[in-house]
Amino acid sequence: MASATGIPEQRPAAPTEDEPLLGRPGDASQHEGQGLQYNLILGTGMVAQAGIWILVALVWSSVLMNKIIFFSYHPLVNSAGVLLITQAILVLQPTATPKQKTQGTHVHFALNLSGTILLIVGLIIIERNKASHPETRFKNVHGIMGLITFILIIIQALIGFVQFYVPKTVLGSVDNGKALYKYHRMSGYLILLMSLATICAATQTGFNNNVLHMQLWAVIVASVLVVVGIVPRIKKQKFGF
Repeated sequence: MASATGIPEQRPAAPTEDEPLLGRPGDASQHEGQGLQYNLILGTGMVAQAGIWILVALVWSSVLMNKIIFFSYHPLVNSAGVLLITQAILVLQPTATPKQKTQGTHVHFALNLSGTILLIVGLIIIERNKASHPETRFKNVHGIMGLITFILIIIQALIGFVQFYVPKTVLGSVDNGKALYKYHRMSGYLILLMSLATICAATQTGFNNNVLHMQLWAVIVASVLVVVGIVPRIKKQKFGF
């Protein structure tokens, strides 16, 4: 359509699935023939990697610098579980073609499953530790947030498995499974935020104050790096925006 000046109006190009939430199209998109391993660092992925590895290093160094007791394995396996869940998000975000998405989803599920298993181990450790004094369960923000986050992760993993691997059996059709994808993505990012917040809250527990001495500011900085690295890689089209 021509404008009043007689010059044809140029409509903005429709957004593509390569367009991230922030940045330019293609900034965090897997190229044809490129291995999935590069997805972990594409775009701002390196920032997220720096943040999550610093966070895990903070936890592990604080634990290993003290005498190892049964409860020590709780922060070790839980932080490792969050590390794997973060990698699961990073590896899938840049996928673009159907083949890439299928391969990425398989790796995404394997990483999430491994991370969830570690978190289950962490839950077993804390429950065994609290068995002799159950009245101390869920008496702090960290414990309450941890339980809520753990439940959400289990639900998230089950829904993800159903919608991708057995959508016809459980949901009636593949399309019904695909219709849930954007909600699965939204909840996945929310769960990651809750996981990071739960680790931040751990710095206010008696075990940290008396034994580990992790600094809240350091954990917050590492967590912010994770978020800053992941958010710009979110593709608007995958949310239906």
